[in-house]
Amino acid sequence: MELPDRLVARLRGEGATDASGDVATKADPGAEVDLDRRRMLRAAAVGGLGLGAAKAVDNVLVGYGPLVGENLHTQSLAALASEGLFTGRRSVAADGHRLVLVKGALGVFDGEERRAVLSVSETTPAEAAALDTELGLSSGPLEEVVRDLRVLTDAPAPFAFGDLEETFARGRTAEPRPHTTGLLRGGSLGVPAALVSEFTDADPTDPEAVVRGLVGAFREKTDYDVPRYLAGAVQFNLAMNAVSLREPFEDPVDWGALTDGETTGLFCNEYAKRSVEALHAADPRVQTPPTVGALVFDTRHRHVYTLAASVVREDGDLVVPTTFLDYMHSTLYGDVGLTGVMGEGLEAYDRRHRATEIGWRH
Repeated sequence: MELPDRLVARLRGEGATDASGDVATKADPGAEVDLDRRRMLRAAAVGGLGLGAAKAVDNVLVGYGPLVGENLHTQSLAALASEGLFTGRRSVAADGHRLVLVKGALGVFDGEERRAVLSVSETTPAEAAALDTELGLSSGPLEEVVRDLRVLTDAPAPFAFGDLEETFARGRTAEPRPHTTGLLRGGSLGVPAALVSEFTDADPTDPEAVVRGLVGAFREKTDYDVPRYLAGAVQFNLAMNAVSLREPFEDPVDWGALTDGETTGLFCNEYAKRSVEALHAADPRVQTPPTVGALVFDTRHRHVYTLAASVVREDGDLVVPTTFLDYMHSTLYGDVGLTGVMGEGLEAYDRRHRATEIGWRH
């Protein structure tokens, strides 16, 4: 199996940047020395290919069951996902105001002025609705949040796990709960909607379109950073982390790098973070369905991927349709031509993923 040209180029060091991010050329003082150092480090990384492959086999094949370990289908996933749902300070916009949730106290702010504060556990939905009317909050956000949090904080929360199509279909056909969904974002900001639209060729108010658009965008404009991975395998397993070998391979991985026209190498956590930011680019009040993204940490396999969910009501009952996405897999499978064998790689609610922690606030 041949690696694509862009990955071969990264392994060879073509177009490599120095620690400052500048391209090293012979016109720069000391560039020849720097390039020699890079070649040595790359040789060390490539020399660690066998070690990296062994680690990859362990990460990909071991620890998901049935003999050893567990996976998303066998874990007590609702209980795990319910941990830390509303820790820290949470806020969401509502009718020209901002609702701020801290330790069970819900404040209503008009700019810097606090107009009201109530205890979620001690306030009934009817009392919250009356306060909505008093404050002129026409969309009823206080009643929505108070009613929903009474259910969500009674662990385990009513998560409903499924594949991508099922999750978003369920969210679109139910009653949306945009303010509660927004609070689950943990105050995490997205990126400008226009930037996400340009990158994904999708409307940020349609989160399912963004989810699918990210697959092609990541494949076209990024690759899984194999050289940095191999350098890390040497650094942590042979050099015992006594020297930093990844640094020469590190490039900017923010949205500016994703949209500058150059191919960017990303790790799994970076794919996950960028995808959550994309899902949060649009206000939940204008999304269909309103969507929250979160980071899923698997410490056993040193892997991070994406959770996408929405809070809705079906026939009056609260439910949180939830799915899992893996943009590292979808990008890597596309890079090395494995989609015909492994599939697209995006769907992660399967027996080849597990979760240690859900990062609702990040």
